[in-house]
Amino acid sequence: MEILFNENELVEVQNHINKYPEKKAAIMPIMWMAQKKFGYLSKEVMEYIGGILDLPFSHVYGVATFYTMYFKKPMGRNHIQVCTNVSCMLKKGDEIYDFVANKLNLKHNQASADLKFSLEEVECMGACGGAPMIVINEDFYENVDINQVNELIDNLA
Repeated sequence: MEILFNENELVEVQNHINKYPEKKAAIMPIMWMAQKKFGYLSKEVMEYIGGILDLPFSHVYGVATFYTMYFKKPMGRNHIQVCTNVSCMLKKGDEIYDFVANKLNLKHNQASADLKFSLEEVECMGACGGAPMIVINEDFYENVDINQVNELIDNLA
């Protein structure tokens, strides 16, 4: 697979760069673009981003490993995040996580062999008032119970 942004994506990259006084400040939105395009941030993708931003690989790698939202290995097309922090845990978020883990036979930060699903236990998604909550890709679901989560998973393509 060739690691390159197309012309339209390069325009978007430049738009991100233009928003900041220093080029390197655009690293996070560009990493997000790359993850959406390539599925995860491989060493080659991080080197490519470093080349665009005139940054050493170590800097890009440092940002990628600091933030859990960036995947450093292939994850599922349906990435499921379950909050188990205090508010969610008090409303059975840990039970929901265990249910999903058992249903999909996955552990934390693991992807299914067919890359249809991946699972991540997260500490907080900032929606304590809507606890318990899960995220599937970029869709947020609050005040869920095991039956709702089961239905959501069963309806995923």
